[in-house]
Order: sequence, then C-alpha cells, then structure tokens
Amino acid sequence: MMEILTKYFPDLTDQQMDQFGRLGALYEEWNAQINVISRKDIEQLYERHVLHSLAIAKVIQFNPQTTVLDVGTGGGFPGIPLAILFPETSFMLIDSIGKKIKVVNEVASALGLTNVTAEHIRVEEVKQKFDFVVSRAVTAFPRFVSMVQTKVASQSKNDLPNGILYLKGGDFDEEIEPFRKQIEVYELQSFFQEEFFETKRLIHMSIKNK
Repeated sequence: MMEILTKYFPDLTDQQMDQFGRLGALYEEWNAQINVISRKDIEQLYERHVLHSLAIAKVIQFNPQTTVLDVGTGGGFPGIPLAILFPETSFMLIDSIGKKIKVVNEVASALGLTNVTAEHIRVEEVKQKFDFVVSRAVTAFPRFVSMVQTKVASQSKNDLPNGILYLKGGDFDEEIEPFRKQIEVYELQSFFQEEFFETKRLIHMSIKNK
C-alpha cells in the first residue's frame, strides 16, 4: 500500500512514513462504525484517497504558517494527508455532517496531528480567512466559488497566488468557462501513472480579495 506513496514522494520522513502507514488501519476501523468511504474504495484507500489528496502537493509546496480550509472534508480528504505532508501548515477541516468530523478528529488525534482542527460547521459560518481553500468536488464549481471566495486571505505567502485548489474528475469545461482567466487546470495523469488518475484534474483559481 505504502509503495504507491513512496514512488511519488520519496523524501518522506520516518514520522510521515509512520503516520501514512497507520492511515489504512485507522480508516478501516472507523469506516466499520461510521461509513465515510465506500466499501469498494477502502481497499484502494492509498491510491484513490491519499495519493489523490496529495496531488495538490505536486503543484504547491505550502510554506510554513500557511493556512488551509478543507471544505466538505468527509472523512478527512484532502486535509489529513496534506497535514501529514506539511506539518508546519495549519489545516481546518469542515463538514456539515457531524459523524464525519468525529472520524476526522479521531484519526488526527491518533496520528498526533497538532496542525489539524476539525469542525461540524457549514462554510457560510466560517469567520476566518485562509490562504487556500481545498476540496474534492463537493458541488458544481461555480457554486463552490460563490460559497468560499470571501474566505480567502488577501496577502499571498506562497509561490501560487491565494485561492482555491479543487480536485475534480470527468468533464467540467462548462463549469469552469466563466473563470477561464483566473484558473489553471492540471491533469493528474501528468503526475501519476495509475489508470484512476486519467480523468482527474486539479483546478487552481486565484482569488484577489481586498
């Protein structure tokens, strides 16, 4: 299972290797109680959830003190894998379903992730601003933009401008058409060889708030 991560991220520390290595058993245990990942996908956890989440790390290396909001995190994706990879970045994971946030908190606690907070809250209720808002396709892209654009901080501290990092599959050219000038689309098959990634993309949309 872990080989798929070390293949693309060969410089993981011992601590990161340990944390990633424990994810499988933790999610199997919690998924048996609270279904946050489909039964079919739990067997492909490292490819379809962990590595998919880490695609974000192929386009940006978050600088220390960067803040990230994960909207509709479900069982903790992409937030938990990113929090393991970037221990000096702060992650807030939110979901409107409380039992999913219970799983996120239990997993983060078991792994000793001090850079993760998780809340059962809707994005509209979030008061803070963040450098980046990340998500795995929780809704149509235009709706997502309208939900989160006011949550982006104005001062950029990374190589990529502040904004949205959105993981999405399938055909969504129409959805992104209104935002063409603000977005960059990355094909995940250019980072990962597995068949799963052939139709998967990452959208970066820069947002300039005053």
